[in-house]
Amino acid sequence: MVKVGILGGGQLGRMLLQASANYPVETHVLENDPDCPAAHLCHKFTKGDIKSFDDVYKFGKELDVLTIEIESVNEDALLKLEQEGKKIFPSPGALKTIKNKVTQKQFYKDHQIPTSEFVITNTAGEISNHSGMLPAVHKIGMGGYDGRGIQVIKSPDDFQKGFDGPSVLEKMVPIQKEISQIVAINSKGETALYPPVHMVFDPDLNLLDYQISPAELPEKTLWKVEAIALTVVKALRSPGIFAIELFVNHDGDVFVNETAPRVHNSGHHTIEANFSSQFDMLWRVMLEYPLGNTDHIMPASIVNLIGAPGYSGEAVYDGLNEVLHMDNAFVHIYGKKETKPGRKMGHVTILSNERQDLSYKAHKIKQALKVISK
Repeated sequence: MVKVGILGGGQLGRMLLQASANYPVETHVLENDPDCPAAHLCHKFTKGDIKSFDDVYKFGKELDVLTIEIESVNEDALLKLEQEGKKIFPSPGALKTIKNKVTQKQFYKDHQIPTSEFVITNTAGEISNHSGMLPAVHKIGMGGYDGRGIQVIKSPDDFQKGFDGPSVLEKMVPIQKEISQIVAINSKGETALYPPVHMVFDPDLNLLDYQISPAELPEKTLWKVEAIALTVVKALRSPGIFAIELFVNHDGDVFVNETAPRVHNSGHHTIEANFSSQFDMLWRVMLEYPLGNTDHIMPASIVNLIGAPGYSGEAVYDGLNEVLHMDNAFVHIYGKKETKPGRKMGHVTILSNERQDLSYKAHKIKQALKVISK
């Protein structure tokens, strides 16, 4: 029995554990919160800090394989474990490149991967030296997640919104569509691509609001998306699951925005919509099984369930019964006891062969189901 450790016990860890049932594995989770969503699903829970060298190293040295559900883990401990023969997905080197947005953008430039024009800043005051790049997006190098650590800089009046610390100032791309391309790659270098996803973001929270898969793209644009995503993944030289987020402009040009070296929100629909989900695929990669079938069973849409503004406390899912009455709608509640504004609390996947039906139900669910508090 292979002993597999997951660093982080949130909703991604929970869904990864749910997909492990068909595999001969003993699952372990490292997380500070013993009431986290993944705690009750693993074989063994260890309370500890995923950012601590000692906690991560001690946790991993008794295991065969380790993976992550979030980038903010101690990669130095993972590197030492890798040197001692442990299998790490993604590799510590790939993780180190991606987790810092400064090194991530430099990686794209070094490998001639198309991405938006950018400069590196160390203080908010430096933004004024690059006013010719406005409108732009300022991204903190380390620590940004789920819409945090990002500021839109449209004019000199916004300069004070920037970050004091190593950051990336990116010139805004005129976007027609935002696309996520999920790629699996195994230790042999074999790859499998999921159908691309069209993502629609909440402009205030900078969080994924809803999405539709497969994305409607001209054939030549689809080829560009797939080719660029494969270039990113192969250049990282690491087996695992990667979600490459890309911008498509009105001319059909494609630019890499960011890469996530793990299972990703934009792939949650694959649980019901694809023959092999992104979670099943990661188990296949980690256990060195054949890569799964990424084809759609049916087209899908996802609506994220986000904590409603003005509500903090014990979560209440207002309108849940109405959504549960809908055909081909699958509700996923992440098991977080407390809600707060903007917090991811779950998602609903909708399946339909009609794109109009997917859009209609997605908007209906957004209106019907609210995460509030008692």
